[in-house]
Amino acid sequence: MMMTTTTTKTLTISKHLMLAPSRIESSGKGPNLPSQPAGLGSSSRLLGPSSRPIQQLRANGSASPRQSPQPVDPVNDESEENDETREKLQMIRVKFLRLAHRLGQTPHNVVVAQVLYRLGLAEQLRRNTNRPGVFSFDRASVMAEQLEAAGQEPLDFSCTIMVIGKSGVGKSATINSIFDEVKLETNAFQLGTKKVQEIVGTVQGIKVRVIDTPGLNSSSADQCRNEKILHSVKRFIKKSPPDIVLYFDRLDMQSRDYGDIPLLKTITDTFGSSIWFNAIIVLTHAASAPPDGANGIPLSYEMFVTQRSHVVQQAIRQAAGDVRLMNPVSLVENHSACRTNRAGQRVLPNGQVWKPQLLLLSFASKILAEANMLLKLQDSPPDKTFSRSRVPPLPFLLSSLLQSRPPLKLPEEQFGDDDSSLEEELGDISDSDEGSDYDDLPPFKRLTNAQLAKLSRAQKKAYYEELDYREKLFYKKQLKEERRRRKLMKKMAAEADNIPSDFGNENVEDETGGSPASVPVPMPDLVLPASFDSDNPTHRYRFLDSSNPWLVRPVLETQGWDHDVGYEGLNVERLFVVKNKVPVSVSGQFTKDKKECTLQMELASSIKHSEGSTSSLGMDVQSVGKDMAYTLRGETRFTNFKRNNTAAGLSVTFLGDSVSSGLKIEDKLTISKQLRLLVSGGAMTGRGDVAYGGRLEATLRDKDYPIGRMLSTLALSVVDWHGELVVGCNVQSQLPLGRGTNLIGHANLNNKGTGQVGIRLNSSDQLQIALIALIPIFRNIKRMLFDSSQAY
Repeated sequence: MMMTTTTTKTLTISKHLMLAPSRIESSGKGPNLPSQPAGLGSSSRLLGPSSRPIQQLRANGSASPRQSPQPVDPVNDESEENDETREKLQMIRVKFLRLAHRLGQTPHNVVVAQVLYRLGLAEQLRRNTNRPGVFSFDRASVMAEQLEAAGQEPLDFSCTIMVIGKSGVGKSATINSIFDEVKLETNAFQLGTKKVQEIVGTVQGIKVRVIDTPGLNSSSADQCRNEKILHSVKRFIKKSPPDIVLYFDRLDMQSRDYGDIPLLKTITDTFGSSIWFNAIIVLTHAASAPPDGANGIPLSYEMFVTQRSHVVQQAIRQAAGDVRLMNPVSLVENHSACRTNRAGQRVLPNGQVWKPQLLLLSFASKILAEANMLLKLQDSPPDKTFSRSRVPPLPFLLSSLLQSRPPLKLPEEQFGDDDSSLEEELGDISDSDEGSDYDDLPPFKRLTNAQLAKLSRAQKKAYYEELDYREKLFYKKQLKEERRRRKLMKKMAAEADNIPSDFGNENVEDETGGSPASVPVPMPDLVLPASFDSDNPTHRYRFLDSSNPWLVRPVLETQGWDHDVGYEGLNVERLFVVKNKVPVSVSGQFTKDKKECTLQMELASSIKHSEGSTSSLGMDVQSVGKDMAYTLRGETRFTNFKRNNTAAGLSVTFLGDSVSSGLKIEDKLTISKQLRLLVSGGAMTGRGDVAYGGRLEATLRDKDYPIGRMLSTLALSVVDWHGELVVGCNVQSQLPLGRGTNLIGHANLNNKGTGQVGIRLNSSDQLQIALIALIPIFRNIKRMLFDSSQAY
């Protein structure tokens, strides 16, 4: 539960702060379409949805002053250690307001207002408080105006923009319009850009670096050419990744057949789907007249932009495989005949000046990225191109690290005295007892049910006590025989190692050549789940135990049932021995259903240094969502006392582009035959984040376990992540209530108020317990009858 809660919180912070035009929360229906032209005013999805009502825009893209966010000055009661961070965040606000001022935008512009709102909200979430920060909006606005009016302090800001898109849509012309000078030659009849190039200039005193790329084609036949171009772009931006990506297309290109999917998929395959997380859709030729609608009447300009934006956004979602993407859309018109305002700026038919709006969207991405790094909310390292991966699930990785794993043993060692499970079961039974107490007992004849019915209660009690005593002695006899057999196998294996390797090998091979070493035998049938099916398809799940060292078995789904196939995957195992000293185990499990496919693999080995010291190495591969997690782990276990076993281990996990490492210490103490304690603790770190955890497990068993069936386990776990402490308790208990009746209970609770409790009772004596199943049946019948009567 800890992992789910904390991860959700982190994603929420990122959603509010990151530019992430891309990822928005959905309720299963996908993102809502904008009611106004995307990229124009409030329809811009630059900063994701907000809990506040969207402000209504004027014709110039500004909002009413009454609706702009005005944080209130709070009382400075924060600790001094956070003052430096808040001061830096305040300077980021001032920097963004200065950028907006140079672009001719007021603080009431919807983009400016939402960026400031997200910065304040992220600061509150970072400090886990509902009060705004020490620095107010008014103070930042006054400071920005004073700095711009003085003109003495230079603006320390630069932005790198990469343009990419189809050929002939106006990428080079847009670059010329941004710098208000001819940086690139354009021609309506020839391709303008033939190689990746960099254009550097200033816009209103702001340094802007633009990476221009050759045009791409949409057809499937041209994707090989597109791949060469995109790989050259990838090499070009490897040292200096862009802050924002502009994807260009035309507004007047009416197409609903998703013909651009091959091109978009090629871009996604080359750069990864993360390229769309920080991209803006730019639609050129924005002054084009809207076409006629289905009724023969020309569409409104707003509907025209909305329909075209939806087609491009939907194609990007399909290519990236993420329905939550909602890239902002900006409109551009570079034609000289486009109408202008008094300042000479080109104005779109809806009254919007497109150049400041496009630059403001681009600069906002860089500003929010700086805030992410300052507040340590960024999910990915800044040196990764287009990367915005999720935070690694540190609590989940930590719980996997803290699991106690016994060291791998050689085949001959599995029959030795160091088999701890058998030693604990035998307890103080010694091999010197040549004769067994069970063999000294007088003959005993079991009674039938008819004979038992004639006995009195005292006689029945005495009979069952005698029967339990004999069963206990018989089980002890079996344990003794098993221990002697294992000792004999170990002795034979040791003697076989002492025989020279070349002694009689050739003669043995000649004598036994041509005859099979072993005959495959059928393995026991799997226990199939209960079913009302008339068929008994047990034959589908039968397999042979052959001499092949690879053991392949089906994975049976015991909780469900399919009429055709009841197993959901395959399990493969094999044990290798390297130089007769090092055991190596390879195991894997592949499962697949109609929607998901999971893979789990484990490679383990161990090296025995001495009688009480062993080192283990392993690698785990498992599916985590759509990604693969690779874990390298190492552990050293040694016995410092007869009843004490200590272990220390390390692990490194690669999940996507994140690397997490962890350390654990474990101590196992056997207090008595009935009570054992296991204490473990560790830490897992990744992306500058750390999760701490510990576990205490106590096992209490019956004095004669496993003959006695009483077994109880109490486990306490503690996880500390992001300053949030989660304490969990897991209790499992099995209590015998009679000769054939067991009560099994389990409870899993934590301090967050979540968990589950379960009780199970099974009996072979009190069959009337099955009548409890009639209660839910009668309740359902009553509900059905009641609902039918209400309907009439």
